[in-house]
Amino acid sequence: MLDPLDFLALQSIRKALEDLPGSNFFSSWDFTSDPCNFAGVYCEGDKVIALNLGDPRAGSPGLTGRLDPSLGKLSQLAELTIVPGRVMGSIPDTLSQLKNLRFLGLSRNFISGPIPASLGELRRLQTLDLSYNQLTGSIPGSLATLPVLSNAILCHNRLSGSIPGFVSPTLSRLDLKHNDLTGSIPSSLSSSLQYLSLSWNRLSGPVDQLLSRLDRLNYLDLSLNQLTGVIPGRVFTFPITNLQLQRNQFCGPVQPFDQVNIMTVDLSYNRLSGPISPLFSTVQNLYLNNNRFTGQVPGSFVDRLLAANIQILYLQHNFLTGIEINPTAAIPLSSSLCLQYNCMVPPVQTPCPLKAGKQKTRPMSQCVEWKGKNGK
Repeated sequence: MLDPLDFLALQSIRKALEDLPGSNFFSSWDFTSDPCNFAGVYCEGDKVIALNLGDPRAGSPGLTGRLDPSLGKLSQLAELTIVPGRVMGSIPDTLSQLKNLRFLGLSRNFISGPIPASLGELRRLQTLDLSYNQLTGSIPGSLATLPVLSNAILCHNRLSGSIPGFVSPTLSRLDLKHNDLTGSIPSSLSSSLQYLSLSWNRLSGPVDQLLSRLDRLNYLDLSLNQLTGVIPGRVFTFPITNLQLQRNQFCGPVQPFDQVNIMTVDLSYNRLSGPISPLFSTVQNLYLNNNRFTGQVPGSFVDRLLAANIQILYLQHNFLTGIEINPTAAIPLSSSLCLQYNCMVPPVQTPCPLKAGKQKTRPMSQCVEWKGKNGK
């Protein structure tokens, strides 16, 4: 028999939620029978240990209503999830009473208001997924010190303020993209991170100290911010498959330590300068466009492009002065090369993205001025 406290809590939870049209998740919730047999309810002994609200099948319409504060009465709950739907209102403060909670997933609903700072009392929490909601306010510093947190997924909300220093030694995934976060990225972020996505915010300041420490990353996206300073050469040695640093204000030369084995590197729309390193010629998709690179394009790029080892090589809108390629060279159909708007006439005519504009060559006056400014 279910503990009476859990029984009453489930009744309150049920009253606050409804199936959306097309969903019949609650059809099994008949309180004249044993709630441990309800859809989404999992018990151990006389206590509820997991509550998965809504039909988990892809395309299911989900639920509407609110999260009832009585969720905090399910004292042995280790897992709480809601499927995508139209659940509204705020996250109840009472969730902080769930001292055994390891997994909290409330993503893709219409939950609003702040993230309760009291969630920092959930010392066993491993995964926190509140993504794709309408949450506002700052990220509570209390979340950053959760001792066994592995996944913090708060992307696609309306969160503001600065990023607290997430220091959990077990943290592997931090996803805060598509918010309105400001300030610098804390250099104390846990070095256990493997996935870091902070794109589409308003973050500023340098990242070289931080990135030099995060050598376990296999995914890094800091794009669409206002980050400054140099890109440390060490970042190109990380076991990453996708490096997204575009649309920031990074400056200075880019000097990898060794041949770059990352499949996709996007450094476009920054203020990077100096020559292009031949160590980038092993990248399959390379976006260096809309920067301030100068000099000749290294011959190793041409060799790999003609051998169809490079799929995308975007070098448009820089100050490059040459590329040694035979004008009759057949560029493989699987490869895209764009050289438009540099300090040279492109020796080969290749289709460029529309954003590159129609001008083939940068005005000579800009090239002379740039040379003068940089003492070249």
